[in-house]
Amino acid sequence: MRTLALVSTLFLAAACAPSAAPTATGQQPSNPTTALAATPTAVRAAASPTTAAGQPAADVRYVIAPGSSEARFRVTEQLAGRNLPNDAVGVTKEVSGTVVLRGTQVVAEQSRITVDLRTLRTDQTQRDNFIQRNTLETGRFPTATFALKEIRGLSTPLPTSGEHTFQLVGDLTIHGVTVPATWETTATFTPQEVRGQAKSAWKFGDFGMTPPRAPIVLSVEDNVRLEIDFVATRSGT
Repeated sequence: MRTLALVSTLFLAAACAPSAAPTATGQQPSNPTTALAATPTAVRAAASPTTAAGQPAADVRYVIAPGSSEARFRVTEQLAGRNLPNDAVGVTKEVSGTVVLRGTQVVAEQSRITVDLRTLRTDQTQRDNFIQRNTLETGRFPTATFALKEIRGLSTPLPTSGEHTFQLVGDLTIHGVTVPATWETTATFTPQEVRGQAKSAWKFGDFGMTPPRAPIVLSVEDNVRLEIDFVATRSGT
């Protein structure tokens, strides 16, 4: 009787014990504890993506080539003695700066373009002097700067050939005032450099300025169009 009772007890214990979950092939794992412990490690690995080579993307640096780039402003004005309005165009080649990209992500603290406004020239010296002294006040605010924060519409990896259209987004500072700005950009890429043109526009009041006024100037359109023709050499991979 004691033997029969012992067998019955063992049978009941086995029947009530929890079974391990079947594997994808329908077989029980040989060591359920080991299989369950391995699962969280696999999830953590999948949540940490890497590049195809298993390494972070290298930085790519574009440096404005000295003397090869040009910044311009265009403002439509109506001068006394002329039947039709014309564009006043101011030009300078004093453009400098660097853009650093990690993939297509901008390394903002290293990406800035600067234009020396003191060197802007139009076709009239009298206009130049007025703009320098009264509009831009270049004695106090000698430069314009664009701090790049984002590039929109450029593929990954960065192109090394062909013409591409994209946007440069960041903060533009002129006359001591900083405002958000977007530049519509078209550029041609090679493995060694990028050449292109970026365009933007603003109103005088955006930067705390008033349109120029002079006896010979009947009116000035409150729409300043900016253009930068740029050449930048590339380094990095």
